Amino acid sequence: MEPPSSRPSDAGGGAIEIVVTDPAWHRLIPNAGAIVRRAACAAGMAGTVVLASDRVLRGLNGRHRGRNKPTNVLTYAQPAPEVILALGVVRAEAAAQGRRPADHLAHLVVHGALHLGGAEHDHPGQARRMEMAEARILHRIGVPNPWKHR
Repeated sequence: MEPPSSRPSDAGGGAIEIVVTDPAWHRLIPNAGAIVRRAACAAGMAGTVVLASDRVLRGLNGRHRGRNKPTNVLTYAQPAPEVILALGVVRAEAAAQGRRPADHLAHLVVHGALHLGGAEHDHPGQARRMEMAEARILHRIGVPNPWKHR
């Protein structure tokens, strides 16, 4: 089992720190830290990835986006790059999409890293470019394309 915070790594992109605030992540995805590190590095991310609870994401989403519900991933560029993921939302989305939770976690880490790099998906063209970038990065680490219909 990983400690609540693991050592930074500078393989790939930049230094990655992984903070696990909800230990239930270890039950859902026993190797979550390794998956996060691999996905973040493949996406060229430097910063912190926090594996949190839905309650934490609900509070942040309400405070910063005016939405009183948890979301799968939030990204913050300031004061330091950070990607925060909600356990229950990630688990539910993976089940609804028929995907392995580990693959969905990798996808959302890449998604958050791309947001930190300035990618957006507010418009169809932006969304398509972001989906293509996600698929390319995930392919490099052996994760199935989440946008391919089964």
